[in-house]
Amino acid sequence: MHAVLPHTAQQFARAIIMPNLKPPVTSTAMALAYRERILAALPATMRTCFNPLMTLYLTNNTQPEEIIRAKQSGIIHGIKFYPAGATTNSAAGVTDIFKCDATLEKMAQINLPLLVHGEVTTPGVDIFDKEKIFIEQTLLPLTQRFPTLRIVFEHITTSDAVSFVKETSKNIAATITAHHLLLNRNDIFQGGIHPHHFCLPVLKRETHRLALIEAATSGNPKFFLGTDSAPHSQSNKETACGCAGIYTAHAAIEFYAEAFEQAESIDKLEAFASFYGADFYQLPRNNDQITLKKEKWTIPPHFQFAGEKLIPLYAGKNLSWKMI
Repeated sequence: MHAVLPHTAQQFARAIIMPNLKPPVTSTAMALAYRERILAALPATMRTCFNPLMTLYLTNNTQPEEIIRAKQSGIIHGIKFYPAGATTNSAAGVTDIFKCDATLEKMAQINLPLLVHGEVTTPGVDIFDKEKIFIEQTLLPLTQRFPTLRIVFEHITTSDAVSFVKETSKNIAATITAHHLLLNRNDIFQGGIHPHHFCLPVLKRETHRLALIEAATSGNPKFFLGTDSAPHSQSNKETACGCAGIYTAHAAIEFYAEAFEQAESIDKLEAFASFYGADFYQLPRNNDQITLKKEKWTIPPHFQFAGEKLIPLYAGKNLSWKMI
């Protein structure tokens, strides 16, 4: 955390903090303690200008009373739904969303959003179809059972997800990562396997990437920035069973700028990055500004990471935008 947290705090005034630690952050007390560890790990100059927005990890046994405590805490801004086994540290996630109905009903009543990792874990489902099937089998019925529940469909990767979010109510929004805007599934395999391009949900076809670009640059406030930046050591990525996750926090806003410029929509970046997410989370928009300059620079080949190396996205490559 000491190694990677300054990257996020340097670029963003706040961030939604994921709860999939070991052990997972399943209670308000655990979230409060985690928040204190984050603030303590920040350089002193950043502690007053970065606000970690905490979340809880939804399980089959999460009780409505815990949801009330979370809301009353003032520091918890969402409950994260991981289908059990869907991604890193998700083994304690939900095995049957119907077991959570009382909790979801309470969330809708007190206006606490559900943050969704949208993939099925059914054996035999093709990895490239998991998001599409999740929409059909889980997310659509969920929105029908709880029409007033605010839902963030996080890190969407398909045209199916784009269409679903567009066609549903104002209570449904989605985040889009920089790496899903810049890369498609060919980038995992061209010239050999690239483990640092492996993430979950996995990169998809070019047609899906283009659909994400269209959504992100459309000016539709239902789509906004969400990096899903995931730090894993080089040894945990370059191994027989490598971890899923792409590290983008070191240059997140610059990556988005590259994608938006390629789409000739750089004028749409500010609202996507700074307005729509805050509005959906019902938070005040930040007043401070950052400045991006058209300037070529090279991303370091690695970062130090608790005695190991962390390989970032585009390691050793050039970007054409620089935050100053």
